[in-house]
Amino acid sequence: MSQKHHKIDPVCPVDSMTQPPLSSESITPSTQAVRFIKVPVVLVEPKIQIVVEADIPLDPPAFEIKRVGKDVFLTQCKLVPVEFREVVVGDPVGGDRFVTKAKLFVGGFIRKNIEYAAKDCKGVIQDRIADVPFSGFIEIGGGFGGASPQFLNFPILNGSSESSSRFINPKDGITPRQDKYFFENSVFYNEQPYCELVKADFFELDFSPCPKDADETFDKLREKIVLDLTVKVLQLQQVELERPPKDKC
Repeated sequence: MSQKHHKIDPVCPVDSMTQPPLSSESITPSTQAVRFIKVPVVLVEPKIQIVVEADIPLDPPAFEIKRVGKDVFLTQCKLVPVEFREVVVGDPVGGDRFVTKAKLFVGGFIRKNIEYAAKDCKGVIQDRIADVPFSGFIEIGGGFGGASPQFLNFPILNGSSESSSRFINPKDGITPRQDKYFFENSVFYNEQPYCELVKADFFELDFSPCPKDADETFDKLREKIVLDLTVKVLQLQQVELERPPKDKC
């Protein structure tokens, strides 16, 4: 028995082009042996729990919530040092002092994209965008009950100094000169720690503040949100590369 093959033409064709394969080969990169490099170093990677509550007005009123999309935006992420340790001989990283304890201030907003149906049975889907702000701080390298995140690598913050010298009056040798001073100052320009977003886990409960029957609409949505926000705090540092061990004869 023979099968009949029917020709099927595309209904909605678009222009396209089939790409031919191209040739490629491996090359040996040009390199040089270096001892020090300057790279971003991970200082700490904490998971921060943020709890917020918000009332979002809906106009026109909603009959049923269809979908809620969420994103998080950081507007501030600043590391403020509060304790230091002086660098001692033998430390692998140069500098004046390490930051051993700090507070990390974070702030931003959760952008909610709420899609909902209005009263009409065949009405259009409404879209409501709302930005829910949050702010706070966490402790790093110490703190409450020792449960705060610890530094993976210490931030380096070299200090600046300023001093002055006075002179004795050569005419009598017992009074200071008021018209002659020597000033000395040293300013160190440090790399500022910065943050990167890594992950956001949302847990939320959305409901109307006033319970409604199945055939009623509501014009306000109350949201209780728990956000587990993971960020990475980094600083540009000069790092010494590990040297391969020498062969022992």
